Amino acid sequence: MARNTYDILVAYVIENQQKLYRMAYCYVNNREDALDIVQNAICKILENYGDLKNADAVKTWVYRIVVNESLNFIRKTRKEISCEPSEMEEGVYNEPAYDEGMSMYKEIHTLSQDMQTAVMLYFFEELTLKEISEVTGVNLNTVKTRLYGALKKLKEMLKEVS
Repeated sequence: MARNTYDILVAYVIENQQKLYRMAYCYVNNREDALDIVQNAICKILENYGDLKNADAVKTWVYRIVVNESLNFIRKTRKEISCEPSEMEEGVYNEPAYDEGMSMYKEIHTLSQDMQTAVMLYFFEELTLKEISEVTGVNLNTVKTRLYGALKKLKEMLKEVS
């Protein structure tokens, strides 16, 4: 059973590596950091594959690890002192997939972290509300409240812009 779970996880990660990267990129807006997050998440996934009790829950288990790694990275880097602005401007990388509709993407990042997670998992990763509940470890009604609250705020922000 354990070897079967490991093989299922490896196959899932290989098949969905772009989605995992996209999820991490949504959080950090930086190519290298997103790649580091995904790499760390994959290491944790493979090291802890024995913790997965139900092989049917692979998707939510993997996303939970990627989301947690992303949030841990954000918490860790928030504590670090940022470098000089001139150093930051060099080597700026824009992800082509997010260039279009950038204003909506920027508006999403003005929301609270919990609301951002709900919106990104629901719309970008096409997870169901139940799956989002499992990934984030919160009640289904809380997920609904966060998602609908985020949509209401985004609607208000877009009205102000236009």
